[in-house]
Amino acid sequence: MSLLALRSFGNLLQARKTGLRVVYPAYRTFVSKKAGVTFQNQDNLPKLPVPELHDTADRYLRSLEPVLRNSEEFERAAQAVSTFIKPNGLGETLQNRLLNLQKNAELSWLEDIWVNKAYLEYREPVLLNVNWWCTFSNPPQGLVEAKKGSFSEAQIKRASSFVRRVLEFSDLVNRQELPVDQLRKAPLCMNQYKRIFGTARIADTTRDRLAYNYPATAKHVIVMAKDQFFKVNVLGENGQLASTKQIQHQLSEVVKLVSDLAETQPSVGILTSEHRDVWGKIRNDLAALPGNAQTFKDIDEALFVVCLDDIGPDGDPDHAHRHIFHRDDAKNRWFDKPLQFIVANNGVAGVNGEHSPVDAVVPGAVFNYIVSKENEKEEAESLIQLAPPVQLKWSVTGEVTDAIKTAESNAKKFIKTIQSLCLHYNGYGSDFIKKVKVSPDAFVQMALQLAYYRQYGESCPTYETASTRAFAYGRTETVRVCSSDSVAFVEAFDDNSVEDREKLILFKKAIESHLEYMGAASSGKGVDRHLLGLRSVIETDAEREKATIFSDPSYIKSMYFKLSTSNMSPGDHFYGGFGPVVPEGYGVNYAIGKNNMKFSISSWRTCKETDSDIFRDTLNKSLNDLREAADKFVQS
Repeated sequence: MSLLALRSFGNLLQARKTGLRVVYPAYRTFVSKKAGVTFQNQDNLPKLPVPELHDTADRYLRSLEPVLRNSEEFERAAQAVSTFIKPNGLGETLQNRLLNLQKNAELSWLEDIWVNKAYLEYREPVLLNVNWWCTFSNPPQGLVEAKKGSFSEAQIKRASSFVRRVLEFSDLVNRQELPVDQLRKAPLCMNQYKRIFGTARIADTTRDRLAYNYPATAKHVIVMAKDQFFKVNVLGENGQLASTKQIQHQLSEVVKLVSDLAETQPSVGILTSEHRDVWGKIRNDLAALPGNAQTFKDIDEALFVVCLDDIGPDGDPDHAHRHIFHRDDAKNRWFDKPLQFIVANNGVAGVNGEHSPVDAVVPGAVFNYIVSKENEKEEAESLIQLAPPVQLKWSVTGEVTDAIKTAESNAKKFIKTIQSLCLHYNGYGSDFIKKVKVSPDAFVQMALQLAYYRQYGESCPTYETASTRAFAYGRTETVRVCSSDSVAFVEAFDDNSVEDREKLILFKKAIESHLEYMGAASSGKGVDRHLLGLRSVIETDAEREKATIFSDPSYIKSMYFKLSTSNMSPGDHFYGGFGPVVPEGYGVNYAIGKNNMKFSISSWRTCKETDSDIFRDTLNKSLNDLREAADKFVQS
């Protein structure tokens, strides 16, 4: 999912050290005076390492082997690598700069480089390109029928329940009472939880910036309805949580207000779907007009956004997730918040999240919490007093009005270029895969490799997200899934001249290669972030010209990820997805349950070679065939 550095690779050399964060004042009344548990391990977590130069070179060359099948191409790439890492060469110079950066970095040597290069300097719209989506399970009582243009009681009740539970989660983070995430009993970095609530991406020309504060001290959320913005208080003066009934009353008041409006405010939210330079300039112009600075402040500081839609999609996964992903028109949205909870009038619900401050797996914990508690008994009625909802106003010029119309047109056209589908596969899940003694994640990755090979007759560079949260301020690293061993396996799988015993050997080797790379990436020893760091500390044109490892076509070719994948298992309460990262590629998210798997598959309609519908069918068949083969492997 975090592959935007590839799209903006032309800017990679210009690492800037200007401020990334804007921190709003914090009110300490929201924080427990007791020592909390949530961040108790932060100071003890190791810093993200800078991998050894020669180790990265070796791993990089191995990753090139299945991509550069032409021996001449590979030899040229190998020579560029050899020149780069030679004693007293440019590679050592850049490596020493990175080591100094690591030594002096307060957080992580990669922190600012990654956020800037992967996200904030990326200029294309965040809609479809950057933002991820998650669709929640439908309510146990089912969806309701609701008339287009109206709101429903079931919608308000579901939204109120979610808001209350999210506030509970935010309170746990503020009070540092959220248990520490662990992986195999080892603590993980919890820093990203500080960036979920009260955070905003601020559009600007050339590069955006992030605004966030911890603890998240705002007392309000932003509720959007019919493209109108309402500031809705959900916390008392001292941070006390409103009850579900109080929140339901507040949301009902919003519905009344928006239904009785004599005159609506301009649909400024659509501008967040625009090209970032376009939106950045307009935002700066808007901020200079009377009253708008306060409106922006209210939106940016809000804990999160709630979008109440007066339309509702069909409840099947394909229609439901598209509503959360883009709604077909991008209306009634503010795409610059890490969390905007969307509830349609028939009860379909989910989240559209801006990616830069936090990786989706972290708010995934929020989603599991709120959906799993959806039908729990309501808490006792609260006695706190809440100010009524207030509609936010915009001052606009004729130029801004024209820009809104243009943005509405651009968004609709852009949304039509993406094909996004779901595959909810019920043939088997992690229970069966573990029974045949294979890692479920590695198994699914080989299924994806097989599906792609069957459809295109070749393998392709493939990205999978690995977490580096075992390190302080760690985020992600790339697993380069396509290996010489995975290629050997998929080429042999449908070859009748290859015996089953040999196919089993090849399958095991492909799995082992994948697990080895995943282990290295999670340990901070991947290829892509290290090479990004080395490239980012180049200082002169002479150094840039000398760094042929980066100018050789193999570098871009090897990270031209036609398969971009991410694992969000188990998918019991929600499933998610994102857009493809290259024009000829697929974006594939998957969640592996005990007895099922949920996939989302996206591709660009502008590419004649890609087709999510066909790929879904091919993947379905590959999953079936791998099960049959696995049964044979076990019996043999």
